[in-house]
Amino acid sequence: MTFSTPSSRRPFRLLVAAASAIAATLFTVSAAAAAPAPAGAPAATTSSSRVVPQLQAVGLASTIALSNCSGSLVRYPSSLDTDRAMLLTNGHCYEGGFLAAGQVLVNRTSSRTGKLLNGSGTAVATVKADQLLYATMTGTDVALYRLTRTFAQIRSTTGLNALTISSTHPVDGHAISIPSSYWKRTYSCAINGFVSTLREGDWTWRDSIRYRYPDSGCQTIGGTSGSPIIDNASLQIVGVNNTLNEQGQACTLDNPCEVNADGSVTYTKGQNYGQETYWFTTCLTSTNAIDLNKTGCLLTK
Repeated sequence: MTFSTPSSRRPFRLLVAAASAIAATLFTVSAAAAAPAPAGAPAATTSSSRVVPQLQAVGLASTIALSNCSGSLVRYPSSLDTDRAMLLTNGHCYEGGFLAAGQVLVNRTSSRTGKLLNGSGTAVATVKADQLLYATMTGTDVALYRLTRTFAQIRSTTGLNALTISSTHPVDGHAISIPSSYWKRTYSCAINGFVSTLREGDWTWRDSIRYRYPDSGCQTIGGTSGSPIIDNASLQIVGVNNTLNEQGQACTLDNPCEVNADGSVTYTKGQNYGQETYWFTTCLTSTNAIDLNKTGCLLTK
């Protein structure tokens, strides 16, 4: 996996690793500072309470830099302008450390903060969560937080709209972009199929997104964990970046393997993966709350 976190809390690196000290120097914007809307930003006013998705070029706009990972400002297709905004990242980026296999966290108090970036990668605001809505590293690798401000409030002070989580399964062969707020860099390649069972150490994930390999455009590194995977055609989020095989080993920490139907495994050094996010939309109630007992809900209970 590919994140960055203190070694005392890091049983393995994932896509989060490598640069907590560097990240600390990247953002100097005051938490209280509210930047003016960037040039070309959509108007802050709207005639209804529903957020109107604004298609924009794939880039760093509306991504959120965390202390150890990348993340993004997100909404459901059914989100309202007056709803609280949300932060999406990986489950292994959870501030309390890696979650055990089988562990699911729902509606936990949180004070997680991050830097909201504009299209040029400049931090324009600090966002803060008050609740962890859902997190797990089993079946998938996701964490979703509720922020203290609404979509409308964030847009009025920054000019930024949240990225929309697609309600449909990603499409094989589609071009994708992976903007990393941690490194202020966007990766680009294409989806190369889906893995029914992906295993890394104690964790197993289902229907994972495989990136085209070899393709230097999507050779993600430590710190890119939690970056949204954006379909270039729809400009909606279809997944969240989470891991790659680093040493060419099979099914060990930092070395995910694909488990075939007959139990055999395949693995490729350098191959990387993401986890699907439309699962969230299969579990929503009429008020956009997550109900893990809803018929057809794909999220792990």
